[in-house]
Amino acid sequence: MSGPVPPPPVPAHFQTFLAFDLGLKRTGVAVGTRLLRTATAQPTIRAEGDARFAQVAERIRTWQPDALVIGVPYHPDGAPHENTARAQKFGRQLHGRFKLPVYEVDERYSTTEAHAAGAADADAASACIILEQFLRSLS
Repeated sequence: MSGPVPPPPVPAHFQTFLAFDLGLKRTGVAVGTRLLRTATAQPTIRAEGDARFAQVAERIRTWQPDALVIGVPYHPDGAPHENTARAQKFGRQLHGRFKLPVYEVDERYSTTEAHAAGAADADAASACIILEQFLRSLS
């Protein structure tokens, strides 16, 4: 007797992604699908450490994403800085805790772009910009 049959894989065009723009005090969140190639802002996580991961876990339970996307900041010349390492560590922690693929996106200027667009929540708007940039990169 064999075990339960796993569900078929999600067709690529139906994949859902959850994106994060990590900050020291706030983490912007957005959700989007490969099919529509657009992102929708979600409430910003206003927590640090384990409390942040508890809220991330809740978002993952809610949205059931196929993968996660994180914004990784760099200096204008492309050089890494302290927040680059912090974001990459966050990505490794996400992968370790939730066992989902994690994709990194160069997020230079995403917050500036969000402010320029008049975003009420620049963190969530930045997460949208990061996710839409990632979705555009998919073939």
